Amino acid sequence: MKAHRQEPHDLNERSLRDRAVAAARGDVPFDLLIKGGTLVDMVTGEKRLADVGLVGPLIASVHEPDDSLRAAAELDAGGCFISPGLIDTHMHIESSMVTPRTYAATVLPRGVTTIVWDPHEFGNVSGLEGVQWAIDASGPLPLRVIALAPSCVPSAPGLETAGADFGPAELETMLAWPEIGGVAEVMNMRGVIDRDPRMTGIVQTGLDSGKLVCGHARGLSGTDLNAFIAAGISSDHELISADDLMTKLRAGLTIELRGSHDHLLPEFVAALNQLGHLPQTVTLCTDDVFPDDLHDSGGLDDVVRRLVRYGLPAEWALQAATLNAARRLGRNDLGLVAPGRRADLVVFEDLKDFKARHVLANGRQVAAGGVMTETMPDHPGDSLRRTMKLTALTENDFTIPAEGKRVRVATIDRPRFTRWGETIAEVHEGRVMAPSDSTFIAVVHRHGRMPGVPRVGILTGWGNWTGAFCTTVSHDSHNLTVFGSNPRDMCLAANAVIAAGGGMAVASGGKLDAVLELPIAGLVSDAEMAQVADGFKALRAAMDRIAPWQPPYLVFKACFGATLACNAGPHQTDRGIADVADKSVLESPVLEVLA
Repeated sequence: MKAHRQEPHDLNERSLRDRAVAAARGDVPFDLLIKGGTLVDMVTGEKRLADVGLVGPLIASVHEPDDSLRAAAELDAGGCFISPGLIDTHMHIESSMVTPRTYAATVLPRGVTTIVWDPHEFGNVSGLEGVQWAIDASGPLPLRVIALAPSCVPSAPGLETAGADFGPAELETMLAWPEIGGVAEVMNMRGVIDRDPRMTGIVQTGLDSGKLVCGHARGLSGTDLNAFIAAGISSDHELISADDLMTKLRAGLTIELRGSHDHLLPEFVAALNQLGHLPQTVTLCTDDVFPDDLHDSGGLDDVVRRLVRYGLPAEWALQAATLNAARRLGRNDLGLVAPGRRADLVVFEDLKDFKARHVLANGRQVAAGGVMTETMPDHPGDSLRRTMKLTALTENDFTIPAEGKRVRVATIDRPRFTRWGETIAEVHEGRVMAPSDSTFIAVVHRHGRMPGVPRVGILTGWGNWTGAFCTTVSHDSHNLTVFGSNPRDMCLAANAVIAAGGGMAVASGGKLDAVLELPIAGLVSDAEMAQVADGFKALRAAMDRIAPWQPPYLVFKACFGATLACNAGPHQTDRGIADVADKSVLESPVLEVLA
């Protein structure tokens, strides 16, 4: 039996409770006594001196310092703050481009003891096998991983083709697995609102299971938001403004306040501070963290740290990341340092930098001083290799054929909140030339379920690129996606990624500048965290040389969501330019031959 499958019922074993009660009375020693720390009380908001006595994975006692109580071992928390372990309510390990083992080894020493993982990237590439691999790879780890059943594989059916197709039957299969905690973010918003039979069936399967049904309500308001929630969806992390935050709080959604959009956090903090209290429905999540950011800054601990830096009271930030999260998950054993609860604990050195001195999971110290103290098993990723079902491409594949000398073409305008545009383009030797201030984007189906024919479009508002970028991390179907100023560099970067079995590459001036190999599902590497982080940093640096970024929207991260066809507006997919509003696909951007 894999770790955590018996939770939370494992704490109710009779002999464990007998020992805990005896230790709490002072009749027998605790297994471990954490002494000298200041408890951050998630219920009252108080900071008070307290010792914490543990018996196995159970907190047996939280009491005023008392030197008369005995323990088999003691842990010195003098001058530090005792908190429940942090709970990340929505995230994707694949975004950090490492295996679950490597991810766990990175975040556990920082105080993150539970994550709610939507493995829909693996699901979109490798189907049920990918989700099962995610569960098997994370089950034996000391990091508690609550997996969710991917609801949108693909995210926009009919507009894109992923490596698998999950309907109600597949959701029912996954929801029957004990490790699955619910339905992952329902991204096909229009399908839910319009009562599309497929999405209605998926959501209903989740409701029938009695497990969580999580949401993705980007840009929804008014009647659409009400309809989305009335369908049975109960959370959202896709906030776009403080007004959006307040609207969704008032609508009763659980908020998964995410750290991946840092430019929005200050206004979220201001809105919450103006309320004068922290709503019980505010939780925290990371969503997506790139490998260099994870290695250098951390996971959910970094979100807590930034929120406090932006002015949120430390007790509120911790409450959102612990007790509120546990309540959302229906896990009364988590999120609180109190008798009878699970001993997932962090000893933070302060409430500003939140550096974890000690981390305990299920009553065992798993990390100290920022490093793991427990060895973790590895899980081979061989079954998810060889997912790049493409042969080498040619420069001609990255062009747009056209007749005449000039054409009117449709464009995808802006890297975020995309909209349709049009422009006039010159035609040379039967190929459309990129207009000034535009960039080519090509998407190639790579999963072997459709012909691997590149569909090429034109992006505007992305500046003047001087090279090309290719990636198989391309939300959410994760087809081969290539951006660039010219077919030569696009072809060079694409073929490097194909040869690597997946990953990313940057090319300029007819040469490769950087390659990051991600051979497991074309999404992650089994290398160590530092190595993947360094490789990604090199890739970022190469991208900075070829693309003119303009934060907060025109940034490197925008490249990974440029194919997210479930979001409003036009998006390039392996079928053409797709628009979820009218479920249309434009195979070629050429609208009219002018001469």
